[in-house]
Amino acid sequence: EQLPSAAIAFLNQYFPDTKITYATKDDDLIRPDFNVGLSDGTRVHFSHGGKLEEIENPTSGVPGAIIPVQIAEYVKNHYPDVLVKEYEVGRRTYDVKLSNRLELKFNSNFNIIEIDD
Repeated sequence: EQLPSAAIAFLNQYFPDTKITYATKDDDLIRPDFNVGLSDGTRVHFSHGGKLEEIENPTSGVPGAIIPVQIAEYVKNHYPDVLVKEYEVGRRTYDVKLSNRLELKFNSNFNIIEIDD
């Protein structure tokens, strides 16, 4: 009930048939963030305004539709047999953790800037 409308819209769009198992609000009174757990094992972190900050699903991976097309294509072309286990949106970067334990960092133009193993 206290989730921002943008967070609710995100969950309804990408997880219409998945139940919310928990939703917590951080203690910050001015700009509280929200953490949501779904019945399929997905965990989502939203900013105080409901913007996606991080999503992870270590078992079945993050739905491809959530990840920007340029990043999804890079992963598909370079690592075709792996899952994206975690996707994080930063201020100027995007971080992706793969099921093969690689961590990829992209800049705001979706160009790869770092690969960490």
